[in-house]
Amino acid sequence: MTPRRWTLAASVLAELTLLWLVTGMMRAGNPLWAVAVLVLGSSAIATYGLSRSLAWRYLYPGVVAMVVFIAFPLLYTVQIGFTNYSSNNLLTEERARAYLLEQAEVAMERALPYTAHRDADGQVRLVFTTRDGARLAATVPDQVPAAPLPLQPLAGEVGTALDLRALIAVRERLRPLKVALPEGAVLAYAGLREFAPFTPLWTAAENGALTQTGSGTRYTPDRDSGFFTAPDGTRLQPGFQVNVGWGNYQRLFGDPDMRGPFGSIFVWTVAFAGLTVLFSAAIGGTLAVVLNWEALKYRTLYRTLLFLPYAVPGFISILVFKGLFNQNFGEINAILDHLFGIKPAWFADPALARTMILIVNTWLGYPYFLVLCTGLIKAIPSDLYEASAIAGASPWVNFRRITLPLIIRPLTPLLISAFAFNFNNFVLISLLTDGRPDYLNTKLPAGTTDILVSYTYRIAFTDAGANFGLAAAISTVIFALVAVLSLLNLKLTQAQEGKR
Repeated sequence: MTPRRWTLAASVLAELTLLWLVTGMMRAGNPLWAVAVLVLGSSAIATYGLSRSLAWRYLYPGVVAMVVFIAFPLLYTVQIGFTNYSSNNLLTEERARAYLLEQAEVAMERALPYTAHRDADGQVRLVFTTRDGARLAATVPDQVPAAPLPLQPLAGEVGTALDLRALIAVRERLRPLKVALPEGAVLAYAGLREFAPFTPLWTAAENGALTQTGSGTRYTPDRDSGFFTAPDGTRLQPGFQVNVGWGNYQRLFGDPDMRGPFGSIFVWTVAFAGLTVLFSAAIGGTLAVVLNWEALKYRTLYRTLLFLPYAVPGFISILVFKGLFNQNFGEINAILDHLFGIKPAWFADPALARTMILIVNTWLGYPYFLVLCTGLIKAIPSDLYEASAIAGASPWVNFRRITLPLIIRPLTPLLISAFAFNFNNFVLISLLTDGRPDYLNTKLPAGTTDILVSYTYRIAFTDAGANFGLAAAISTVIFALVAVLSLLNLKLTQAQEGKR
C-alpha cells in the first residue's frame, strides 16, 4: 500500500471518528459545540490528510489557537455584554421553568419506609410496609418508566435486604422513581429509607406561565427583566437569561449612580498607568545614564543590586510592601513616627492609598526601564560624546542633546506597551489594597483605588451579585481602549521602521 493510500485511509478513519463524536454531542443536546468540533476536526483532517501545502501545516496550529483562545473568548464576552447574565439569571427560560416545576413539598409525616432486595435474576425489588402492616412490592425497571410503578401486595418472601453500601450503589436508579399505592396516592423517592408524597409547588400554564399550587397566583415570564413575575411585581428565583441590547452600556454611561464611580475609576486608571510609566521610565533612565558613567566604580555591582526588584516575583514584593505600609506595625510608619511623629493611614485615606500604589508600582517597574535604557545607551556611538566633550558640553547638555533624542524614539513603543500593561495591572491592586477604601452610597461596590479591571472583577465575581453581563460590557470597553493603544503602538513601530 502506497503512502498516499495510507494517508487517505487514515483520513477516512479520522473522519468517521469525528462524525461519531459529533453525533454523540448532537444527541446530548449540544449542537453549537458539535458544529464547532466538526469544523475544527474537518479542517484538521483536510490540512494534514488531504492538503499538500506545507505552509498550512505549520500555520494551522497557530490559527486554531488564535480562534479558540482569542477570537472565541472575545466574541463570547461581547455577546454576554448584551444580556442580563448574572447569579440571578444563570439559566435559560426553559431550564428555569423546568427547575421550578420540579419543586415540590414533601409530606414526610405520610412517608412509607422501604427496603431494597435483589432477586435471584439480579433485579432490584422495593418492599414497602404500610401503617396497617401490609407489605407492598414493585420491581425496579432498567429504564425510568413514564408512569408511577404500581405497588402490588407482596407474595411470598424476599431475601436479605441490601445493606447501606449496596443501597447507595443503586441510589441513582431509585431517585427518579415514583410509585403508586393501591388507593392511588403517588410517592416519590425521599431518601435511602423512605418514599413520601410530593405536592408540586407549581403547575404549568399557557404561554409559558406558572401557577402557584397553593394560592393560584399566576407568574408570567417577563422577557424584558428575565423573571417570572406576578401581577403585584413579585419575582421568582431563579430568573432566566434575556437579551437586553445596549442596556448594560446605557446603565454604565447613563446611570448617574454608576457613571460617577466609573468615571472616577477610569480617570484614576489612566493616571495610574501614565504616572507609573512616567516615574518608572524617569528613574530607570536616570539610573541607566548614571551607571553608564565609566569613571563610576563598582558599576556592575550597582547594576546587579538595582536589578534585584525585577528578579524577585512581583506578588512577593507586593505582599512585603503591604506589611511595610501597615499603619500600626509597618516599618515605614515606624520610621515616620520616629522622625516626624506621624503615622499615615495608608490604606484608609484614598489619596495616601493611591500614593502608596504608585510608590510600589514604580519600585516594581523601574528595573525594566533601567535594562532597556542601558541597552539603548550602549548602542549610541561613542564618537558623539567625544565630539561633545571637545566642544566643552556639560553632562546635562549631553543628555538633552544626544542621549534623550536617540533613545526616546525606540523607547516610545515600549512606553506604550508598559502603559497598556499597567492599564490592566490587576495583581497589584488585588494584593495591595483590593480596591479599597470604597466609595460610599454606590449601587455597585467600587473602590477609590480600583482600576477598571479590578472594578470589573468585583462586579463579576465578588460582592455585586455576580453581574456577568455588566462586567462583560466593561470588559468590552477595556478591550476597545487597549486595542486603540495597541494600534497606536503598531503605528509608532511602523513609523520607526520607516525612518530607519
